[in-house]
Amino acid sequence: MTATVLPIRAAAAPSLDPMMALVASDMHQVNSCILARMQSDVPLIPELAGHLIAGGGKRMRPMLTLACARLLDYAGTRQHKLAASVEFIHTATLLHDDVVDGSGLRRGRRTANIIWGNSASVLVGDFLFSRAFELMVEDGSLRVLRILSNASAVIAEGEVNQLTAQRRIDTSEERYLDIIGAKTAALFAAACRIAAVVAEREEKVELALDSYGRNLGIAFQLVDDAIDYASDAATMGKGQGDDFRDGKVTLPVILAYARGSDEERRFWRDAIEGRRVSDEDLVHATRLLHERGAIDDAFGRARLYGQRAIDALSGIGGGQARAALIEAVEFAIARAY
Repeated sequence: MTATVLPIRAAAAPSLDPMMALVASDMHQVNSCILARMQSDVPLIPELAGHLIAGGGKRMRPMLTLACARLLDYAGTRQHKLAASVEFIHTATLLHDDVVDGSGLRRGRRTANIIWGNSASVLVGDFLFSRAFELMVEDGSLRVLRILSNASAVIAEGEVNQLTAQRRIDTSEERYLDIIGAKTAALFAAACRIAAVVAEREEKVELALDSYGRNLGIAFQLVDDAIDYASDAATMGKGQGDDFRDGKVTLPVILAYARGSDEERRFWRDAIEGRRVSDEDLVHATRLLHERGAIDDAFGRARLYGQRAIDALSGIGGGQARAALIEAVEFAIARAY
């Protein structure tokens, strides 16, 4: 990995506004498709799905599909249903994740599993996965189907890998990167890559957009995992210290454990295994992470992956679309500050 670090604009905080403006008309079509396809004769399905879909998310993944299509000057409409498919896959995984994690908050609101129960959340997640695959089949491209179905399988593998790594302080940095590369970055990569397929561009463009999305996704998750210790619940939209209490071994913990004294390692082992999870323990953990430079280094690593994402766009397109995609990377990193 190069030593280049991603520049953060000083004049104004980076945001998704340029990308939202770029794809606004396309997102209207995507939202109409989402609304139509989450309907069912069983009232609980649109009620529960609507709770999460209307929960304030920025819909970054479908916007990436649309923005990449704009980057490649694609003039058709296939990207609308495919972007909706991407959002359904993402929403389904969130419903399942909240059940697995026992989460009580999502984007600052009560999670569906808290309101309707675990069984309903899992089953509606299955419904949304099915809708996603219907939309892929309607597109008619086996290549698109292969890319998105593979991403769905990889996401599930990543979640299982994370589950089996939970409460294991010996989790390696390599395994951690495998986990986030699967559970988060795979859908970012697929969302971007399918734009090259519908635009009928050569494989090298597919691979470049895949690299952009994958590195952006890794940077995004690295920041998420770091701010679990560095921000409050209002900023994160979930409970502060959730990863700590759930025994998730993320990069800041891996770094702090590797750099810690014997006493600090005993604390981390007890904490990750569920024996030190009080508010005072979280404060102590956060202090250790800062003292060992683990949070700063996690943010630094995110900037490096962000630069990789930007570099992947070299020579592809230009104008507002390229600028918006670059600022999306800057936004993902700037959430840390």
